Amino acid sequence: MRLVDHDSDAIDLRTTPVHLGLGSRAKPVQGFAWDPEVLQAYSAAVAADGAEGRLVTIFDGDGPGDHWERHPAGDELVICLSGSVTVTRDVDGVPDRVVLGPGEATVNPAGTWHAVDMAGPASILTITAGLGTDHRPRTEARLTEHAGTSGPRTP
Repeated sequence: MRLVDHDSDAIDLRTTPVHLGLGSRAKPVQGFAWDPEVLQAYSAAVAADGAEGRLVTIFDGDGPGDHWERHPAGDELVICLSGSVTVTRDVDGVPDRVVLGPGEATVNPAGTWHAVDMAGPASILTITAGLGTDHRPRTEARLTEHAGTSGPRTP
């Protein structure tokens, strides 16, 4: 995993997210993967940006999400590019659902547990404050159970 300065080639946000950092910098993250070693290397490489750093990526999927997450360092913007997605937020133990179609967006407030479900094939673009992100398995038994693991995964 490495951050790239001044890459003039096209960037596929599905495989190469972009880190937005201090000083209005935008750096592609080559070799990015959703595994613990790469996430740790990414976190270390962007640590100086603190809570102001953002990860921009595209996710393609089909079906329900398998986890809840929250981003304590800042808000997350979720934009539906294609298909239909439902973003469910845990608001004091009560599900708050927002259905998005192409071109529509929603903001997950900092610290709010949320999950994303895709109705058929869909794509979303996320802009996430990844510092300190928490995850927990998705169970419908109780929304407000807060056991989780840390890492900068999105959405």
